[in-house]
Amino acid sequence: MSSNSTNKKWSIDPKTLKLFTSVIELGTIAAAAQREHIAGSALSKRISDLEHAFGISLITRDNRGVTATAAGLALFNLARRVLNDFDGLYAQMRDYASGIQGHVRIFANISAITQFLPAELQSFLATHPGVQVHLEDEVSSAIVQAVADNAADVGILVSGAVADGLELFPYREDQLVLITPQLHPLASRKAVRFAETLDFDYVGLHTTSSTHVQLIHAASAEQRSLRSPVQVNSYDALCLMVEAGLGLGVLPRKIAKSYARALRIRILALNEPWAHRTLAICVRSYISLPVAARLFVDHLRQSKSPSG
Repeated sequence: MSSNSTNKKWSIDPKTLKLFTSVIELGTIAAAAQREHIAGSALSKRISDLEHAFGISLITRDNRGVTATAAGLALFNLARRVLNDFDGLYAQMRDYASGIQGHVRIFANISAITQFLPAELQSFLATHPGVQVHLEDEVSSAIVQAVADNAADVGILVSGAVADGLELFPYREDQLVLITPQLHPLASRKAVRFAETLDFDYVGLHTTSSTHVQLIHAASAEQRSLRSPVQVNSYDALCLMVEAGLGLGVLPRKIAKSYARALRIRILALNEPWAHRTLAICVRSYISLPVAARLFVDHLRQSKSPSG
């Protein structure tokens, strides 16, 4: 085969393959031209160009029409598979473009994951079953970094975290409360100021969590230090340690209420402005998000269910 034929081979397009399969299926160039809405002479030239590109005869012509050669029959079978693949490719890309399929990478803090995201994800995936979600539990600083570095499409964190250059949207409200063992000196109270708790030990979440950082700042504002000899990485561990008498704990009210049903702990309101928090959705650029991720952000922003 000449170099010119080799070069032409790469210019074969799906439309030409479709025309060729129609010719073989219908047996005449005229019938194929009518079905494909093309002039018979133009279709005939397409077939000739195809034969030239491959350097082999694909059809034989006589008064009754056309017949595929052995090479033509092989190409016919291959072309139908290729065209089916193109149809599938188009359908999948159409689904991705409409957000029906896709992949959303979410980094969220423990508060959002524990309180809100299970129900949010269930309702979102029920509407978009072709979307895959990858969810990671991280602290606010790591969430901001992941979104900035394009390791995450969507971040959910406590509003107020430093997120320079990123877009933030309000998401949900939550209220931090104090939990104590049932027999703790503060356990009979309904509410307490944070300063009144600083004579007691705390069970702390990991030191980079937004809640722990807030408690450190609040203690510093009182010119005190936070005594936190025990550090844990989850709310269930925090509640269990408090129940065991190892210290006080601070966590969102909705989560505290769920654990208080099973554990011997008490819940006290924290009479502090910082105890009321807003969670935020964090993205690099809403308009530049993949379609599935943008649909997920829209779903979160439209949600009106209470924070508990």
